[in-house]
Amino acid sequence: MRVFLAGVSCVGKTTIGSRLAGLLEYRFFDLDVEIERFFGMSIERLRNRHLTSHDFRLVASEALRDILSREDSRNCVIALPPSGLLGGYWKVVNETRDATIVVLRDTPENILGRITFYDIDSHPVPTNLTDREKGLYLREIKRDIAYFSRSFCRAHMSVDITGCSPSEALRRVREALIPALLNYPREALEQRSVRTQAKVQPGRGNNDTLQR
Repeated sequence: MRVFLAGVSCVGKTTIGSRLAGLLEYRFFDLDVEIERFFGMSIERLRNRHLTSHDFRLVASEALRDILSREDSRNCVIALPPSGLLGGYWKVVNETRDATIVVLRDTPENILGRITFYDIDSHPVPTNLTDREKGLYLREIKRDIAYFSRSFCRAHMSVDITGCSPSEALRRVREALIPALLNYPREALEQRSVRTQAKVQPGRGNNDTLQR
């Protein structure tokens, strides 16, 4: 099963996603990191090459398509960018079989406390915000939540992690996923049976490489 984690920046997708993958013994992919690896440049430099966000998402979604084509992504957790359920990204996510989309939600104030800044090459930049700057970024976070909320309605489920520690947030996400996790083995077995019938040839064996 593929678990896509969606949400605004700094809501906790990477922290919770990596822990969830470890718990489930799945692979974890941070899509922003994978995009930079795929194109050999930072997200900001890649974005600067395109006139619109729509064009950028169309191109960047090729990295997501590449991840999903790998054998080791059959069972994985993927942390999406805030626009992960829009444009080119959404086209790929929507076409993915055995996928469950989870939106993480938290208050703007909590998200502000986790905000991280990066330079053009994606290197973290230590920053101490003034009260005025905090107010400005808080408004920006609220605008992001409002802007992306419509696309987040495409998710299968929403998990409120307000006030949660990483461990408690992980527990909430795992509990929300239990029905999908229980249903997945049956679906995977049916699909594996179909693949096996298509691949096995007379006189030759067939190795099952399904993992995660």
